Amino acid sequence: MFYLKSYYNGGINVDYWISVKFIIDNIWLIALVVISGGALLIPALQRSGAKVSTLQATQLMNQGKCTVLDVRDPGEYDAGHIKGAKNIPLADLSKRLGELEKQKNQTVIAVCKSGTRSATATALLARAAFTNVVSLEGGMAVWQEQGLPTVK
Repeated sequence: MFYLKSYYNGGINVDYWISVKFIIDNIWLIALVVISGGALLIPALQRSGAKVSTLQATQLMNQGKCTVLDVRDPGEYDAGHIKGAKNIPLADLSKRLGELEKQKNQTVIAVCKSGTRSATATALLARAAFTNVVSLEGGMAVWQEQGLPTVK
């Protein structure tokens, strides 16, 4: 068996104090490592909700099995939106949930400019007992980047 021997000098564990000195000497470096590691973990720990790609979204739309909910502001919506999308700005969504009551058991695809507001909308709709709510990954920016059709 292999045993590590600690060096004792007059009853003081020298290895322990060497470790403590190392930590004190490098406290800012250690703090930086812990903070940056935590910052990398935050997105993984946050619950983003379900997302669909543009391909999955177009398949659902073509099958007629979904409702597209555009949560952008009216100005953004008027500049170009997915055909058949219903516009309810995110700020008004909680007050206007009654307009979507018939779609509670249907797939609802929430859309915004980049996918951030739509993720918030999916969480709000899920709390309101909507059974299948997803967010368009990348939002309208990716939709338009891929040359998919929009209407004004």
